[in-house]
Order: sequence, then structure tokens, then C-alpha cells
Amino acid sequence: MPKFIINYVKYVDYVSTKCGRVAMYSIFLMIATLLLGAITRNILNIPLSWTVEMAQFIITGYYIVGGAYSMQMKAHVRMDLLYEHWSSKTKARVDAVTNFFLLFYLITLFVGSISSTMYAIEYGQRNFSQWNPSMVPIKIIMVMGIFLMILQTISTFFKDLAKAKGITIS
Repeated sequence: MPKFIINYVKYVDYVSTKCGRVAMYSIFLMIATLLLGAITRNILNIPLSWTVEMAQFIITGYYIVGGAYSMQMKAHVRMDLLYEHWSSKTKARVDAVTNFFLLFYLITLFVGSISSTMYAIEYGQRNFSQWNPSMVPIKIIMVMGIFLMILQTISTFFKDLAKAKGITIS
């Protein structure tokens, strides 16, 4: 494999790992937010209207930003009725082909997310709730997470292509 592909794979995997680990630990922030809401509502009798919605935003960032890391670690769910019985080279060939379908899907999501983010910025979109937060930050996180998934899909394609040729890129 050419050196630029190897460097691309290493760089994207590094970024996916770092972002994924940040996302992984954000689950504790979500738990703390929900715990704060429960304590203030049930013990202090001071209900905070923003805690549940903030937890929803945190968990959204968790799975969107963590998607690339999950893909890198091969932690996504697979239908492996036949897949499990194939050789590693056959699996790599099939994965290389199916990556194109995933890439098409992610590019479609990416275009839509950019459009949605531009709308939120242009019109100052806010969520219709008592807290009424701006939707811009979560939409920017959505764009960044989907973009990272696109980069990771290309990295995975290169790794699968190399594996199909009997080469390992890590």
C-alpha cells in the first residue's frame, strides 16, 4: 500500500480513538446531569427543567462522536449468518464492497446535516421546550461526528482492501 494511504489510516484511526474516548467518558457527564436533576427534584424540591434535555444532548453527542471509534473497534452489530464462516480475506473483500454503501449513506447524512446546521445558524433555531436551548451546538457536533464516520469508513475500506491482498495496516 502507498505510504499516503498508510499515513491516512494511522491519522484517522488516531483521531477516531481520541474522539471516541472523549465520547466514551461523556456518559459520566450524562449520568451526573440526570443525578443532579433527580436530587434537586426529589430531595431539594427544586426541579430543574434543563437536566433531562441536556442529558439527551449529551447522549446524542456520545453516539454520534463515538460512531467512528465503534467502527474502528469493529463493535457495530453485524448479521453474520454467512459472514462468520468465511475466511478473513473473503470477509475483507465483502467489507470493502459494503463500505461503498455505507459511504453513500454517510455522505447523504452529511449533506443533510450541513443543511440542517446552516438552517439552525441562519434562523437561530431553538428547541421548543421550557428550557428553549439553541440547536446549533448539537447540530455542529452532528456534522463533525458524521464527517469523522466518513473518514473512518474510508480508513476501514483501505484496511479491508489491504487485508484482501494479504497485507495488514494498523
